[in-house]
Amino acid sequence: MSELLPWLLDLQLFADDGGTGEKTEPATPRRREEARRKGQVFKSTDLNAAVIMAAGAIAAYLLYPYIIQSLHDFTVLYLLERTTSEITIQYANELLLEVLYLLGRMVLPIMAACFIAALLISYLQVGFVFSGEPLAPKLERLNPVQGFQRIFSKRALVELLKSLLKVVITGWIVYSVIRKYYYVFPRFVDMELGATLQVLAQIIFEMAMKVGVFFVVIGILDYLYQWYEYEKSLKMSKYDVKQEYKEIEGDPQIKARQRQIQREVAMRRMMAEVPKADVIITNPTHFAVALRYEVDSMEAPMVIAKGQDFLAAKIKEIAAYHEIMIVENPLLARTLYYSVDIGQTVPEELYQAVAEVLAFVYRQKKKVL
Repeated sequence: MSELLPWLLDLQLFADDGGTGEKTEPATPRRREEARRKGQVFKSTDLNAAVIMAAGAIAAYLLYPYIIQSLHDFTVLYLLERTTSEITIQYANELLLEVLYLLGRMVLPIMAACFIAALLISYLQVGFVFSGEPLAPKLERLNPVQGFQRIFSKRALVELLKSLLKVVITGWIVYSVIRKYYYVFPRFVDMELGATLQVLAQIIFEMAMKVGVFFVVIGILDYLYQWYEYEKSLKMSKYDVKQEYKEIEGDPQIKARQRQIQREVAMRRMMAEVPKADVIITNPTHFAVALRYEVDSMEAPMVIAKGQDFLAAKIKEIAAYHEIMIVENPLLARTLYYSVDIGQTVPEELYQAVAEVLAFVYRQKKKVL
């Protein structure tokens, strides 16, 4: 038998690690809020790039007449009107400033359109998220094993295929547009500069828009893929859901124990009030209601204790020990038990019945005295 011991296996080693189980449950609102607070949101960078490129292309196409006119005016100014100016350091500085100003007027509107498009598409995807946690250094990022796992992961493969597809389709779009306008290029020799620039702008704009539409489609597909991966990463096991519920609502066993302690304290407090009662009205076996009435301080008799079955027997036992009169009135006992809470006075519709009981009690006490 001892020879077989090295081959024996502890089956607990194959048990579920920590009881976590397979992640099959959708993420709870709290899990989503925690992930968002940590900056873990999903978005498609390809969709961002596509929208920014399309916005920049549209802005450049709309501003094309203004750009051409500005270049024309600048060229006329320096080639015709300032040809006699002496080239000095001051003249070079003025020329540099005017060139920068001209470039700013032409480029800044396009940059503003791209910036606004970037803000809008980012907001539509993730909303407002401010978190510094993704910027915090993490030592596990320096782990070469995890680095190789990221390089050869499914996400990396998808990104590679996506990049190859974009290169191939973009090349095909550029080739098809150039082939479409191939007959125009030899005619540039006989065309004026303005007409040549206009034709080139039209060709470039068509390329940009076709590539932009293709990138938008790729971006939408990538957005759906990122959403799928994000939902998959947020999934929880049944164990995780239970643990989160315990953190929010508290451990059910602890809460049950707390409720039990509260009931015991309330029962002890109620039993401590029984000796102060004037009368105990019983069913006679299933219900017991303790009433107290002080003429000077109470408008009506008050229920200071009540119980059913075991508690009823306990109330009667304490009442008998303190020589408190017990009156059997099944209908009144049940009515008081179900309609009046502890600490409340008897309702007006029961005044007559309770008054008769108290009068009987007072008469019995006078006889004893």
